[in-house]
Formats: sequence, C-alpha cells, structure tokens
Amino acid sequence: MRKVAYNRGDAVAYARKWALKRNPAFYDFESIGGDCTNFASQSIYAGARVMNFTPVLGWYYRSLSDRSPSWSGVEYLYNFLVNNRSVGPFGHEVSQDRVEIGDIVQLGKLRGGFYHSPIITAVKPEILVAAHTFDALDRPLDTYIYDTARFIHIEAIRVW
Repeated sequence: MRKVAYNRGDAVAYARKWALKRNPAFYDFESIGGDCTNFASQSIYAGARVMNFTPVLGWYYRSLSDRSPSWSGVEYLYNFLVNNRSVGPFGHEVSQDRVEIGDIVQLGKLRGGFYHSPIITAVKPEILVAAHTFDALDRPLDTYIYDTARFIHIEAIRVW
C-alpha cells in the first residue's frame, strides 16, 4: 500500500458545485436525519477517488442500502478518518489554525455529541464552509451556533 496526495482542490470544487443542490448519484438523507455527512463524504471522495469497502468499518457508498455507517454518520466518519489504517482517506484532529481547504469541521453540543459535518472551502481571511442539511456555500464558520468544534485534517489517501 502507498500514500497519495488528497486533492483538496477537487474536494472543494465538488463542494462548491453541489452545496446548494443534490447530486442525483447519491441518496439525499435530508428527510431521514440530515445530509451533511453524506455531502462531506461525497466531497472527500471527489478529492480521494478511492473508497474503503471493508464491511461495517470501511467508508463507501454504492446505494442507500449498500453503504458504510461512516459515509453518512457524523461520529462514524470521524472514527473512520482518524483510525483508518487501510485503503482510503485518513487524517487526524488538529487545532483550528492548522486546517486546510478540503478538511472537515464537526460541530457539537456540550451534551449530545457532534451533529454537523461541513467541509472547509476557505481558511483566509476566515474559515468558510459548504454544507448540506442547512445548505451553505462559503458560509463563515463563526456564523454557526455551536458549543464545540473539532477539525479533521485529511492527511493523505492510501491506495494499493
């Protein structure tokens, strides 16, 4: 297995293209809990170009009924990205001042965990994000109301 670069430009271009509409190649989870992490995964995939088809613990989407929990679940995506030692994207939590475009920020409550997964589209002069559920394109992060945030820096992609 070898590491290849995550294409941050492709991830952000995808996020900007689809932030205010839905890609028909993917199910829209809006009516069944929210579409934010599904959209974040789509954007990451645009920059990674590889999925991890490991049952249950991988990160993949074939259809609504054939996908990993990490594709559309906030906590599951976090756990996949920071613990992945196999094929696909991987990363680690960083401080806000170390994020780059194409990284993910997850917003949370003090009690109740994390609930939203926007993708970072700009970092200077301020952090801007794109998201689904509450559709947003280049929305300033500081306009959200949240108790805590964690920033997931996507380091690279593992491929065979």
